[in-house]
Parts: sequence; C-alpha cells; structure tokens
Amino acid sequence: MVVWRLDEAQYANTWNSGEGSYLFGGRWSSIGTRAVYCTTDPGNAILEVAVHKGFNTLDGMDYVLTAAVVGDFDTVYSVTSVPNRNWLAPTQPSAAQQAFGDVLLARHKFVLLPSVVAPHSWNVIFVAENAAGMYRLKSQDPLALDTRLNPPA
Repeated sequence: MVVWRLDEAQYANTWNSGEGSYLFGGRWSSIGTRAVYCTTDPGNAILEVAVHKGFNTLDGMDYVLTAAVVGDFDTVYSVTSVPNRNWLAPTQPSAAQQAFGDVLLARHKFVLLPSVVAPHSWNVIFVAENAAGMYRLKSQDPLALDTRLNPPA
C-alpha cells in the first residue's frame, strides 16, 4: 500500500516525525501525539493541505510530495464507523474525537479513516515509533501545482 503526504520543502526530511500533530493536534490526535497524517492518493494529499493553507500558498511556496510504502496491509486497521457521525463533517475536531484517534493510534500500527476533505477518499495515520520497520520511504518529489488552481483575480 502506498501512502502520500505533502509538506513544505523545508520539512520534507522530517515528513514522518509527527511534529505538527505533536505541537498542534489534529483531527484524529491530541496535542502531544506524534501522528503522521497521510492519504491513499496524491491528489487527496494536496487537498488535505490546501484546505488549511489555500491554493495561493501551495502555488507560491516549495512543497514536496512524499510517497511511502506500508509493507503489510494486515497492519492497517480500517475504521468503518465512528461514535459521532459529525466527526466526518468539515468542522473543528472535538476532544472526544481526538481521544478516539489517540486510542486507535495506540492500538494499531496504521489507521485507515475516511477523508473529511474528499469524501470517498481515505487517510492513513500512524505514529512512526510504533510502526518502525513496517513502512519505507518510496519517493519525494517537488510539487508542481497546476496554476489553474490559483488564477489571477
């Protein structure tokens, strides 16, 4: 299974550190959890960042698209339902949602969850320390954003 992630170029070498999640938390992780957020397709990786940064930022800064390979699909836990369906809506995450994700990340090497940004797409989240040796870096390529996504005003 290939997973994808988009980072500012200056952070490309630390793509699997979970530093952002550690400092700020995420949809499925609380502050202090080193969750690495990836997706199952590169287009969704771009959308997941664009929803926070905007296409203007993606067009005007250097970004790197990272691909990593999860060696054994049996290590991926697929979430088929969540306790609160609003957790899959484009809103701010709740403390209960983050705690739910923290438990999943503590129990499983990789967690597959529906994307909130792109319905019918999937996110893969993991803590690098817990999944050590179960994934490998495949490639890192500079992002060349289609300029039509950021047309002149």
